[in-house]
Amino acid sequence: MDDLQFGTRNKRGDFKPNGRLEFAPFWEWPLSIGKIARWFVGYLWPWNAFHMAVTALYWAFVIPAVGSFETLTWGPALALWAINAAGIFLMYGSIEFFYYVKRKQSTRFKYNVKFPAEQPSDVFWFKSQNIDNFMRSFFISIPLWTLVEIIFLHAFAVGWVPSVSFAEHPYYLAAIILISPAIHEVHFFCIHRLIHVPVLYKWIHSVHHNSVNPSPWSSLSMHPVEGFLYHAVALWHLVIPSNPFLALFQLHLAGYGALNGHIGFDKLEITEDTPLDSHAYAHYLHHKYFEVNYGGDGIIPLDRWFGSWHDGTAEGEALMDARFQKKKAKMNARKDGASV
Repeated sequence: MDDLQFGTRNKRGDFKPNGRLEFAPFWEWPLSIGKIARWFVGYLWPWNAFHMAVTALYWAFVIPAVGSFETLTWGPALALWAINAAGIFLMYGSIEFFYYVKRKQSTRFKYNVKFPAEQPSDVFWFKSQNIDNFMRSFFISIPLWTLVEIIFLHAFAVGWVPSVSFAEHPYYLAAIILISPAIHEVHFFCIHRLIHVPVLYKWIHSVHHNSVNPSPWSSLSMHPVEGFLYHAVALWHLVIPSNPFLALFQLHLAGYGALNGHIGFDKLEITEDTPLDSHAYAHYLHHKYFEVNYGGDGIIPLDRWFGSWHDGTAEGEALMDARFQKKKAKMNARKDGASV
């Protein structure tokens, strides 16, 4: 497949998709029903439908009766960690293997033409981004994912919060399912913006940002504080009327869904004529420029409202540069004032 039908390459060979990143069309005026309908199909398929399917499989075959979590023991917790780790290994690992190890589509659609394996660095354990990211994911973030899972299952089991049933409130719970990705975006924006505060960035978030050129294993490579806060989005279902199934879905949007922003390719060639949109570009720009696109895909346009949106165009680049220059001028003014 010719990726230049869908974008351009700079002198280094880095790929940039055509067009601009868009917000959900219900934030535009006048509203376009057709545009909203097309957006809604893409909103559901394939990624959110995949996360719901995985959640349904977990609920049917993995999660024991919620009442069994009334008493906390190591056995179920370790079993859940093993299953979560196995699921991530299969999903993330298959993309890592086919597109980064075997290089199934070479550098077609790849934002950064280089592969992490070609760039050893002292900032990573064993100077390897792949080893570092893999170990942090499996021995830090996935255990914290499992901890959050145990917390909400235990909370529902002991009755700290009531569980809303689908039989009694099907439309309400269907609405919660539909807005769960928006809940993720708002939660992620808030914690993400917080850990970009300089002191927190230095000690916490810089671990994740060491992967300037992210790959699938980078998705959950986090400092323990960030790893817990990120997965704690599921705990919102202890605040809003909900149930453990929806909390599990919310957790999977975070855990399995972290892959989307770190695939590193704009499209994955499933077959020669079947490209799958990764939805990775907005978050790739965040890894590239650090201070843009703190949120997600624009379901809730927080980055636009707070002035940190980069839409991937030359205009977006100019706006970003202007913000950086304004910030630099303020910092220089403070320094000059302090030296007087």
